[in-house]
Amino acid sequence: MRILFVILVIAIVLLQAKLWLGEGGYTDVQRLRERVAQQEDENASLRERNNQLRAEVEDLREGLDAVEERARSELGMIREGEEFYLVVPSPENDEQAEQLSQKRNR
Repeated sequence: MRILFVILVIAIVLLQAKLWLGEGGYTDVQRLRERVAQQEDENASLRERNNQLRAEVEDLREGLDAVEERARSELGMIREGEEFYLVVPSPENDEQAEQLSQKRNR
């Protein structure tokens, strides 16, 4: 009778160890839940990025305003008949700005 009791206790301990520590056990389930949560976060950010890109594509398809804005900002293009002014700071202003920057960094 005692031997049967010892065998049953050992069997229960081994089953519990497998449940908590073995493959497919509690620790594996927790790890998988964490990975699923991380993947869901990544999917949400990628979904948001896709929505932004989709909106940008629609803007580019529908009107010339978006194309014109992009040409101006990224390519520096101007319309025919427009005048472009480039304001170049004088070297004195550059030196003053550098001196101010150095004073702030001290």
